[in-house]
Amino acid sequence: MTLHAASRDALAAAELRLLEVVDGTTGPTASESLGELGGELFAVVSLLSAQPALRRALADNSSDPASREQLLHGLLDGKVADVTVQVLATVVTARWSSPRELVDGIESLARTTLLVRAERDGKLDSVEDELFRLGRIIAGNHELELALSDPAAEPAGKVALVDSLVAGKVDGTTKTLVDQLVREPRGQGVVNGLGELASLAAKRRERSVAYVRSAVELDATQQERLEATLTRIYSRPIALHVEVDPTLRGGLLIKIGDEVIDGSVAGRLASLRRDLAG
Repeated sequence: MTLHAASRDALAAAELRLLEVVDGTTGPTASESLGELGGELFAVVSLLSAQPALRRALADNSSDPASREQLLHGLLDGKVADVTVQVLATVVTARWSSPRELVDGIESLARTTLLVRAERDGKLDSVEDELFRLGRIIAGNHELELALSDPAAEPAGKVALVDSLVAGKVDGTTKTLVDQLVREPRGQGVVNGLGELASLAAKRRERSVAYVRSAVELDATQQERLEATLTRIYSRPIALHVEVDPTLRGGLLIKIGDEVIDGSVAGRLASLRRDLAG
């Protein structure tokens, strides 16, 4: 997600309000309440994506912020929880660079809410892993990826297709995040979207993500050793996402952010061919 300066400031203010709401959500029903808040924020994303005039009105910087807040209350009071309206009031009274970036901001708040829920429930690790693995499964099935990325397909049908894959197999937070992604991709491919969600979960744990392709399966000891080595090299915690890729012939291909460490046989052969050709 790329935001211009005004939108970054607006999102920062909204995140502070969200943090206040989250900090005040305690007790035995806290997880359920955060799930409801995240789901309702996603529902507003869907509403504004389908209503261009409404999102323009709520992002209109030439209008009085109080008028935009009044419009919000008239639209949502009694239909969503009070805390959802409180968070959204901070959103609509701020100055956004464009209507689209306002919707991007609400989507970001929804994702943050659900990841906080997973963190509090002690399930953030599993949510991150589930998002990554599902992304690999879809990336490995071209027909499935096309079906889930088809802009002409009915959103309900795409959600049902995902449900057939993950129902009863993933955490509720994972399911909500994935359902929203396929329902409202907003110009983003499902595989890239799942990768971004997995990275957000890793960032929530203040870790970087190393995407590792290995010619053979790495056992737990090998993964722990690699994770420790990368953590030492980068001077920060590193989370591994490992994928077996026999085409490498041997060794590892590691991608961290924009940096690629190619220790694979295939990579070394390709480098040798380039040197010989040059």
